[in-house]
Amino acid sequence: MTRKKGTERALALVCCTLFEPGRYGCVCCGTLLFDADEKFDSGTGWPSFTQPAEDSAIAYHKDTSHSMTRVETTCATCDAHLGHVFPDGPEPSGLRFCMNAIALKKMD
Repeated sequence: MTRKKGTERALALVCCTLFEPGRYGCVCCGTLLFDADEKFDSGTGWPSFTQPAEDSAIAYHKDTSHSMTRVETTCATCDAHLGHVFPDGPEPSGLRFCMNAIALKKMD
């Protein structure tokens, strides 16, 4: 799914509703992407974070598919599709990194 820019259906995996301490990495290459301290319940059914673990971990691309304009996020290391980022998240960043659960693996 990460190589074909797909999206699983909402609440497809249990990690969408878990808020345990830890870190999340790219399922394809293991690059650290997010810390669970930045995870929040966005009500969307996908894991959502306010910011990446490191700014350089995520790459951003204009996505005009499905008759919308969005910002796609990919792993900066291996180019795996992660999800999208939206400007409607909580403070302090105001961003919502809406990730595909299948694109993330719990690292610890």
